[in-house]
Amino acid sequence: MVSLQNKIILITGASSGIGAACAKVFADVGARLILVARRYEKLEQLATTLQLTSQTAYLVQLDVRDRIAVESTISNLSPEWSNIDILINNAGLSRGLDKLHEGNFLDWEEMIDTNIKGLLYLTRYVVPGMVERKNGHIINIGSIAGHQTYPGGNVYCGTKAAVKAISEGLKQDLLGTPIRVTSVDPGMVETEFSQVRFHGDNQRAEKVYQGVTPLTADDIADTIFFCATRPAHVNINEVILMPVDQASATLVNRKL
Repeated sequence: MVSLQNKIILITGASSGIGAACAKVFADVGARLILVARRYEKLEQLATTLQLTSQTAYLVQLDVRDRIAVESTISNLSPEWSNIDILINNAGLSRGLDKLHEGNFLDWEEMIDTNIKGLLYLTRYVVPGMVERKNGHIINIGSIAGHQTYPGGNVYCGTKAAVKAISEGLKQDLLGTPIRVTSVDPGMVETEFSQVRFHGDNQRAEKVYQGVTPLTADDIADTIFFCATRPAHVNINEVILMPVDQASATLVNRKL
């Protein structure tokens, strides 16, 4: 198992859910964390909870949709934080379950700008340094939605299919370098995902997981940690994981 002691890991969407769970699992093994999110106060709370210090964590308020801000953030990292070893492109969201011909344009743009363009921006600005240093690992958080569509999932599924294609293309582009590329693609995970999808309608969000034992953010973080700690010659290209109660994007066993 590769040691992550003092390795620099940049995690987007780190304020909650899978991102926060990743922060915990990597902090526990002595990694140094660049935690990125829009909600800075949530990052501060997380840092307090995990007992992180200015030596072990660097908090960044950033909207990954803003290319200029992403460029500024990466280019202005101090020398002690600039040699990023692992990039975890976790920031992402789903909005709505509308039929395509009834879809909300603002919802579409938020998903496309975050899930695709935000991931591209971070990758574009971080990976050149990895290539130069001949060291690095990009871990993209995809979804089974990138493998199978479902009713009302149209644009979200499209964005996650893009993540799958981008991950595969990036691996091909980096062939001949020691840099690794992984896509971790979960099924049902109980986080803020459904509250965000339904614009804060908690009652509707709770029904998504009713009668099901879903995956947790910790389950995903554990999988990401496994991928990140394999021997240097091993690349886990893709992991698809679902709860036992789920067999596909549309087949779920609900014990009601």
